Amino acid sequence: MLRQEIAAAYQELSEEVEHVAEHPEPVEEGEMDDDQEDTSSAILPAVFLVYQTITDFREKLKHPVMSVSYKEVPLYDAPGIALYPGKAQLLSCKHHYYDHIPPLINPGQPGEIECTTQRINYTDPFTNQTMKHALIVQGPRDVKKRELVFLQFHLNETDQDFSAINYLLFSSFQEFLNSPDKTEFMKDCESSYSSWKFSGGFRTWVKMSLVKTKEEDGRETVEFKQETSVVNYIDQRHKPASDQLFFVVFEWKDPFIQKVQDIVTANPWNMIALLCGIFLALFKAADFAKLSVKWMIKIRKRHLKRRSQAMNHIS
Repeated sequence: MLRQEIAAAYQELSEEVEHVAEHPEPVEEGEMDDDQEDTSSAILPAVFLVYQTITDFREKLKHPVMSVSYKEVPLYDAPGIALYPGKAQLLSCKHHYYDHIPPLINPGQPGEIECTTQRINYTDPFTNQTMKHALIVQGPRDVKKRELVFLQFHLNETDQDFSAINYLLFSSFQEFLNSPDKTEFMKDCESSYSSWKFSGGFRTWVKMSLVKTKEEDGRETVEFKQETSVVNYIDQRHKPASDQLFFVVFEWKDPFIQKVQDIVTANPWNMIALLCGIFLALFKAADFAKLSVKWMIKIRKRHLKRRSQAMNHIS
């Protein structure tokens, strides 16, 4: 009875060993498939990461980021103030400090002109037909002492329904003085800078600020921003209705120059380093999968060899 049970167990083990020896591949292929699935699961995210990295880099190249910084200065370059008074007459022009303007003496009468001024005539840069008459005044410089320029104009008669004086600001009065062709200089200023107005019967207070923008080609453009406040002038003179006075004040708002430039945040070296890291990880994953397959095959063969030896020993 015992011999029959041993013979039956031996027969079953022999059949199992023969089956494993004759058909080992399905098991190994299954293990290899699992490793291939693991490799594929690692490759797909890596490919998506490469695509996303390149796409982000191209988007950053197309859309640079605007950078705004502020530079504090104790003194500005004196700006140029180009006024177009028409029939109005300049009565007085003075520099004052600390936002203080003394009371008017004999308003409407000629007073002291203590500003540096020049008159220039040139043709309109947009029509090339109209002659323009400009009064160029040197603007304030000392922002720490709150220097200001106060101008007074008088217009005796006008044939217009509304009276106003046009003006524009440009960055440097000294550049105007040093320019060999002042008419062309003023044409360029009128083409590049915006113009504003101040009305008669009011005191218009203009506070200026400077914005410098660096263009893509490396050029630097200058733009003026301004805040204005208007106060009604109570005219107590006995005068005809067409007689008007104009008052305007120019002052720097603060000692900060705003600098604007576009910065490209896309760094090609960062992208190259990231792609190299991704490809290195892919190669490492492929090597690891290959070694894993070899290791599993080796372990499987060693296991089958030990089972065969055990069966032979039992035999």
